[in-house]
Amino acid sequence: MFLWIVWITEGPAVRRDLTVFTNNYIVSTIVLVENFAGFIFLILNNLKIIAGLSHYFLSEHDVHAYKSYLYKKTMAIKTGQQAPEFTLYNSEKNPVSLSDFKGKKNVLLLFFPMAFTSVCTAELCTVRDEIRNYENEHVQVLGISVDSVFTLAKYKEDQQFNYPLLSDFNKEVSEDYGCIYESFTNMALKGVSKRSAFIIDKQGVIQYAEILENAGEVPDFNAIKEHISRLSI
Repeated sequence: MFLWIVWITEGPAVRRDLTVFTNNYIVSTIVLVENFAGFIFLILNNLKIIAGLSHYFLSEHDVHAYKSYLYKKTMAIKTGQQAPEFTLYNSEKNPVSLSDFKGKKNVLLLFFPMAFTSVCTAELCTVRDEIRNYENEHVQVLGISVDSVFTLAKYKEDQQFNYPLLSDFNKEVSEDYGCIYESFTNMALKGVSKRSAFIIDKQGVIQYAEILENAGEVPDFNAIKEHISRLSI
């Protein structure tokens, strides 16, 4: 049996262990416990915290930040689990949801750090040139980055990518899939997607997961092709 102990205080976001930072509040966890996490989250999301701080509420942004923190700490992405649902806009400004493919197609998600960078372009162009190995009547490829839809539209046009590019501009999907950098490159850029690959079957279950810490590396495409061939039978 585990227990979550939390408190909320106003003040600057000073970094410390097991602390969630939000725009207006610091939500600190003293003891991390999995069993009551959902219960406590419900309280934080719907009720006033304590009488002395009754005028404080978690905003929608803060709730998502806290939920993502709980997810990453207690439910790291792994094969065999249900893939987090999402809806993102593609480079044509149309919404695309993971659920659009449920019962119809398996999905290969390719998270990449940034459009127009050398390794990302090499990776995505390889998939473009070998699209028959990755996309068919059974499998849909989706590229995802935190770039804007406008940047991705130009990127797709320049490189002639033959599969959708989705904008995770708010970084929520990258957080849900556990593939986001706290700090990227020596410029310390915040909230950039890690290069990652996930294969999700028609039932929405993760069959393959690979998250790379080194942005200079690319996913194991031989392993990806092997998994795709199994799902395409």
